[in-house]
Amino acid sequence: MQILLPFFPKDTKHINACVSFCEQNGIVYYLVNGSPAHCHSIEDRDSYRFTLASLIKNKTCTITELSNALGVSRKNIQRYTKAFREHGAGYFFGRTDGRGQCYKMTSEKITAIQSELDNGTSVYRTALNHQISEAAINYHIKKGNLKKKSLFAKIQV
Repeated sequence: MQILLPFFPKDTKHINACVSFCEQNGIVYYLVNGSPAHCHSIEDRDSYRFTLASLIKNKTCTITELSNALGVSRKNIQRYTKAFREHGAGYFFGRTDGRGQCYKMTSEKITAIQSELDNGTSVYRTALNHQISEAAINYHIKKGNLKKKSLFAKIQV
C-alpha cells in the first residue's frame, strides 16, 4: 500500500502538517492533504466563519493553529465553533445583522410614543409607560423620528 503525502502548491500557507490555505482570483481555498476541502470568496464572511468552525469540528486542526496561521483572535474562532456546535451549519447563512439596530424602539412603539407626546404627556412619563429610558426618547426626538409637542401650541394669542 502506498502512503500519499500531502502535496501543496508553493503559494499556500500552512495551518498544520495536513491543512493549508491559499488565495487565487478572490477565492480562498482550504486544502486538506493537498485536496480542496472548503472554499469561499474573500468578502464572504459567513462562509469564512463556517469554514473555520468546520475545520475545528472535523478535528483537522486546532483553534491555536488556525489563530496563528490566519492572525485571527482565538476568541473569535471559539465563538464560531460554539455557534456551529449549538446551532448547526445553517446558522451562519441567511442571518440578519442586528448590530446597530435599536431592539426596543420598534416602529409600533415609536407610533405609540408619538401619540402620547401629541397628547401632551411628558417625555419622562412616556418613558415610564413604555419601559424605556428617557434618553432613548430624547435621542429619537433629536434625530427627528419623534416630535415633541410644543408648550406654546396650547397658548393662543
